[in-house]
Amino acid sequence: MNRKVSIIGCGSFASALANVLADNSYHPFLLSRDKNVAENINKNRINIKYFPSLLLNENVKASTDPSEVFADSKIIIISLPSKNIDALNTYLSYIEDNCLFINGTKGFDEKTGKGIHQKEKEILKDKNIRGLVSLHGPSFADEIIKRQYTCISAISEDEDLNREVQQMFSNDYFRVYTNNDISGCEVAAGMKNIIAIAAGILKGLGYENNSRAALITRGLNEIITYGLHFNASLKTFFSLACIGDLYMTCSSENSRNFTAGKIIGEKNSAVDFIKENKKNVEGIQACKIIYLTGQREKISLPITESIYRILFQGKRPSEELSLLMKRDLKKEM
Repeated sequence: MNRKVSIIGCGSFASALANVLADNSYHPFLLSRDKNVAENINKNRINIKYFPSLLLNENVKASTDPSEVFADSKIIIISLPSKNIDALNTYLSYIEDNCLFINGTKGFDEKTGKGIHQKEKEILKDKNIRGLVSLHGPSFADEIIKRQYTCISAISEDEDLNREVQQMFSNDYFRVYTNNDISGCEVAAGMKNIIAIAAGILKGLGYENNSRAALITRGLNEIITYGLHFNASLKTFFSLACIGDLYMTCSSENSRNFTAGKIIGEKNSAVDFIKENKKNVEGIQACKIIYLTGQREKISLPITESIYRILFQGKRPSEELSLLMKRDLKKEM
């Protein structure tokens, strides 16, 4: 049985997924753009860019050569930043037909506003593939590599493929469920980053547990409102892909979105952060996409609208928070 798995990307989540698969007796091969990163994985079992103090399984390998990474492989994992998802096109000529693709990228395509799963299906439409399954759920990469208990979901319309991916990744510390609601999971994966920025802003402004609990709850309501408008399943929003990921991303400084929000809150302004930020903060682009879609579809999204004004219109976070609290009173549900 061919147990080689090719992984497009060599970032934190790509490395974490590779380590799980190596623990499960697969042979993961990471495609890196950085020769130094690839050499250190092969020689020293560390990803020096993301986890310089964590050892990877000895079966994890890396290369900068697509021909080497994709040779004789029938399983392809996509783990690229959402803003770079078009790079997938670059590698299609190296990849054999009839492969199973597994998506490890969350969020929205910044050019089209489409969910990444949908975008990848369009890129792969002329390729003869077995299918595309997405992975969603609360999963900080460093904790996966430390083999801390983690639960996620494998998501596509094809339950047989979902179960195949479930079996591939599941072990005594990494548990995979299955889910068929791609639309709902993608909405949740994108919008939770907006709420995480808001949670960080609260922290930066000095607000504590009461405020964060209220934000997460009302943020979840906002995600549900948006998702149901686009025919997502209500059950999805009480799953690992939504409430699990939302809670984690809004509660930890390991989250880039939470940390970005905290910096913005401490300065009571996003202007300098937007100018100077070099990191990939998915919630910024997601906020723009969701805001514009909400305006077009006439969906009430007060938290997203406030974060949009903070990020893109220079509004003060403290003033936006005050406006949210002074909105007309209403029933909770």
